[in-house]
Amino acid sequence: MKTVVLVDDEQRMLDLLELYIKPHGYTCMKMKSGNEALQFLGHEHADIVLLDIMMPEMDGWETCERIRAFSNIPIIMLTARDAAQEMVKGLKKGADDYITKPFNEDVLLARIEAVTRRVHNQDNHVIFRGLKLNESAYEAHYDTKTIPLTPKEFSLLCLFLKSPDQVYSRDHLLSTIWGFKTDTEDRTIDSHIRNIREKLRHAGFPADQHLKTVWGIGYKWSSVD
Repeated sequence: MKTVVLVDDEQRMLDLLELYIKPHGYTCMKMKSGNEALQFLGHEHADIVLLDIMMPEMDGWETCERIRAFSNIPIIMLTARDAAQEMVKGLKKGADDYITKPFNEDVLLARIEAVTRRVHNQDNHVIFRGLKLNESAYEAHYDTKTIPLTPKEFSLLCLFLKSPDQVYSRDHLLSTIWGFKTDTEDRTIDSHIRNIREKLRHAGFPADQHLKTVWGIGYKWSSVD
C-alpha cells in the first residue's frame, strides 16, 4: 500500500481527498501545514505529496522548495488558481504536476498514478566506489549489503556524494536538509554524521577515508583516499 501525504489547511479538503484516494490502495497522512509535512517527511517514508498552495505561515511554494532540499518524492500541487504563470511557478519550484480545484476524482487518481510511475521508473542513482544510493527508493547499498539510513542521513550522504570535496558548514547543512538555520543545533549535524559513519563502517565501506571533518567549519566528502 502506498502512502500519500495530504497537505491543506482546510480540514474539509483533507477529508475529501482521503475519501477519493483511500479506496484505491493509499494510506493517507493528513497535514494542516507545511511545517507539519516537513517534519513528517524528514523522518518517515511516503510515496507522493498532494500539496495545497494557499496556506498561512508557509505557502505551498515554499513548502515544495523545502521538501526538494532533501527529497525527490513526487509532488502534485493543488490550487484554485489556474493562471499559467501560477502553474509555471509551481513547476519551477520542483513540483511534478499541478491540478486546479475543483478537480475530477478520476483525473486526480490518474495524475497520481502517472507521476508516481514516472518518478519511480527513473534510474536515480548516485554511485561512489561500490557505494550506491537509489534516490527514488531511498535505499543505500555497499556491494551487496543494505545500509539502513534514515531519510535525513540519506539526504546528507546524497548531498556529499553529489558534490565531492566541497566543504559544507553546519549552518548550510541545517538550512539545506532541515530547512532552517540556527546556531544552537550543531549537535544535530554532528550526531547524524556519526551515525552515517558508523553505518558505512558496519557495511564495510571505509567511511573515515571519505567523510571528513573540516575543523572549525563543517564536513566534506573526500574523493581521494
